[in-house]
Amino acid sequence: MNPEIVTRPHVENFIAWSADKPEVVVLTADLANSCEVGKWRDTYPDRCFSLGMAEQNMLSFAAGMAREGFEPWLHTFAVFLYRRPLDQLMMSIAYPNLPVRLVGFLPGITTPGGVTHQAIDDIAVLRAVPNMTILETGDATEVESVLDVAHKVDGPVYIRMLRGEVPRLFPRDDPMLLGRARVLGTAGATLESPADLVVITSGISTEEALRAVPAVREKGVGVTHLHISTHKPFDDPTVLTALRTANRGVLTIENHLTTGGLGSAVAEVMADNGIGVPLRRIGLLDTYAHGASQSHLLAEYRLDARALVRAIEDMIGRDLRVADGELADVRIAAVHSSAKAEAL
Repeated sequence: MNPEIVTRPHVENFIAWSADKPEVVVLTADLANSCEVGKWRDTYPDRCFSLGMAEQNMLSFAAGMAREGFEPWLHTFAVFLYRRPLDQLMMSIAYPNLPVRLVGFLPGITTPGGVTHQAIDDIAVLRAVPNMTILETGDATEVESVLDVAHKVDGPVYIRMLRGEVPRLFPRDDPMLLGRARVLGTAGATLESPADLVVITSGISTEEALRAVPAVREKGVGVTHLHISTHKPFDDPTVLTALRTANRGVLTIENHLTTGGLGSAVAEVMADNGIGVPLRRIGLLDTYAHGASQSHLLAEYRLDARALVRAIEDMIGRDLRVADGELADVRIAAVHSSAKAEAL
């Protein structure tokens, strides 16, 4: 697997997308360049507002602008959109169901910044907020197409956004769709075909799964693989259809705590629909991550392709003897690069 690497896909795309939408405004918290809207600010200076390191005020400001007919797009690191300003998010934005777009960069362990900058619980927290829609980008195509998806939602939207060098895993003409999973391969001819295992992934974890799943299939294990970009609402019938085909079990892998994220959402669907096969959730296990490169953290916390292979072997009770050379090459995301305004 050698995906095209797109440098800063959000920058020019967001500028072009905003050209005929005068209601779209951008709010930042001293992180315009780090969150890829420095050029947007220079292009539309009258529509960009820097609120400084005062995120509680920024969310309240956004709520006021939304009530006056604007569509605020807040760009900052994900942790700063929901931890400290949670009360403002809930009471000023979510409760009145205002069209505010919270664009959260550096989700999970995509940053070496350590616990202060790693949003490892954001999905869990925001799934519990009424009226909130939660989206997550997994590649450059979704970074580009998430704008249309969020724009059409009548209410607040939280986006787990990727930046810097982003792989293009999905075709340009196959955009993200609200509430629709991507079927990345089935165990048989159709989604309804019986499968040994169903693997469900999101965000950067999908790239890791795409390194592992083909090698597992080569060993004779029937795997259906779904990619999730809408965490809430989580009611896509495609997911339920796939889950019902699993004979041996279901695995989820996510860039998040196992508590409250994708694995929990899948568990709820399985419980609600009486799907009685084992579920294995791969994610951070009730721990904070330290600062290091993305590839190092994925390996250390067992969130990478090799970890998925081990989990599959545990679930089916068989050593598949998948050698490292049979896994697609790991893509090393540089901590420092010309596509990032700063190391964090």
